[in-house]
Amino acid sequence: MNEYTTDVAIIGFGKAGKTLAGALAKKGKTVTVIEKSAKMYGGTCINVGCLPTKSLTHSAKIIDQLSEFGIERNPEINNQFFKQAMDYKTELVTKLNKKNYHKIADLDNVTVLDGFAYFKDDHTLLVDTDTETLQVTAANIIIGTGSTAVIPDFENKQNSPHIHTSEEILELTNLPKKLGIIGGGPIGLEFASYFAEFGSEVTVYEFNDSLLPREDKDDAAAILERLEELGVTIEFNAQAKRVQDTDNGVRLTFEQNGEEKSAELNEILVATGRIPNTNKLDIEKAGVALGARGEIKVNKHLQSSVEHIWAVGDVKGGPQFTYISLDDYRIVLPQLLGEESNYNLETRRVYPTATFVDPTFARVGFNEKEATEAGKNYKVAKMPVAAVPKAQVLRETSGFLKILVDPETDLILGASFFSYEAHEMINLIALAINENISYKSLRDGIYTHPTMSESMNDLLEMI
Repeated sequence: MNEYTTDVAIIGFGKAGKTLAGALAKKGKTVTVIEKSAKMYGGTCINVGCLPTKSLTHSAKIIDQLSEFGIERNPEINNQFFKQAMDYKTELVTKLNKKNYHKIADLDNVTVLDGFAYFKDDHTLLVDTDTETLQVTAANIIIGTGSTAVIPDFENKQNSPHIHTSEEILELTNLPKKLGIIGGGPIGLEFASYFAEFGSEVTVYEFNDSLLPREDKDDAAAILERLEELGVTIEFNAQAKRVQDTDNGVRLTFEQNGEEKSAELNEILVATGRIPNTNKLDIEKAGVALGARGEIKVNKHLQSSVEHIWAVGDVKGGPQFTYISLDDYRIVLPQLLGEESNYNLETRRVYPTATFVDPTFARVGFNEKEATEAGKNYKVAKMPVAAVPKAQVLRETSGFLKILVDPETDLILGASFFSYEAHEMINLIALAINENISYKSLRDGIYTHPTMSESMNDLLEMI
């Protein structure tokens, strides 16, 4: 058995893992990075998540805009454009995957092993490659194995080639005429939005009786209205029961308000959430404690129950965002270098979120529902995106801009933007919240014109 000894072993080539590897190597530490699949260098985001899906979102937007200029579309044109979009997505992923590999593997102090890692004890990993089992002994171990899609239990799900997770559906070679999406959360709605713009007939089957229940009712209603405008159908109170393959695809049988119904579809996307990847790590051999969903329990410093083993990214539970994984790196790195740092989960900055429907719905801080529940006193300003000159220029007038301000301190409590470029503008609000910048500073800011961000002049004037 080939054996490796290293200062730090990192399981998973995701955002936190690769960034830690690079930083540690530059500080003279020896690092071994273990990745089970050569297709996953760089992690979920680069290969099967954020970047490929946002590439498709952008491509779908382009073809959707053709209609506004009177250019006729038909199923053949839609499918041809979809194929080109998928080809570009594949080209992009391949390029980024290779770039991420060499960025780390080419460093002098880094060894990259292709294989599946699991624990022998709290300092030792076994790695099954295609040809042999390796052993890695490390003073410190970082677990960054990410998460995997959950497919709920319904009859015949495992036997149909037409049932896809969010990763698998990225490999389609033809645009489905009729696409069913089980789950109306952020992932499901993103796919619904851009597949509808590509030209698919999209139906979302949502278990609950409303959309995005954590959001303000008026916000969720606006998003629902826009999705319906794009041609998306939402079936509420709908629970998948079974599927059966047909000559043209698959038949979905679902229960809705006590009544059994069926739908003829070409493909089905299951978007009902993700769980941490820990079930094959033999983690009990290292003495690492897990939570109820299989997540690695961590303290505020991201240490597991074993002090020299840390967990980063999705595998520790909590928010499943690439930028959170990057921020995990900022918490762990000083500990591995023996440096003092006051930054941890308890001192983590406020961070924004974005759901890439069309237009994007982005949030940071409190919404009205949360502010009320927290007993916050607030003033709210809200304006339609159509009132922004740049939105008229771009023909992107759907949505709204909403912001909450503390009337006593003049500090911003939160914002909800459902707007073109919302995912960019929300970062300005996050910065203001984290740096305690008065809303008046944004209100009186001098912005380039015409831009979406200059809407802060008019929006905050309403406070």
